[in-house]
Amino acid sequence: QVQLVEAGGGLVQAGGSLRLSCAASGRVFSNYVMAWFRLSPGKEREFVAVINWSGVSTYYADSVKGRFTISRANAKNTVCLQMNSLKPEDTAVYYCAARYGSIWWTNGLRYDYWGQGTQVTVSS
Repeated sequence: QVQLVEAGGGLVQAGGSLRLSCAASGRVFSNYVMAWFRLSPGKEREFVAVINWSGVSTYYADSVKGRFTISRANAKNTVCLQMNSLKPEDTAVYYCAARYGSIWWTNGLRYDYWGQGTQVTVSS
């Protein structure tokens, strides 16, 4: 089992920044691909960003590319999402997810473990 706990959500004005973090425990963190997803009312769960085990490879949804940055610190068992130039449409509950192995996916169904989520609200 892997336990994931997100933190860092909150209320911010459009154009502002937030940094989300996800602390993992339970297994060898570096064995897992880590990703962020988000869920807004009335919408399906949306892929945001993913990072491979070493942190060298990342991939982003077009909607956040150039504004969000995913990173990880394996020694600290954490993955972060730096969100800049936030827009009202970024408002959502953000979830951290983990998948064992080296292959990463943008499909949430491929992920084995999920955090409880953290709310991000961007006001206009």
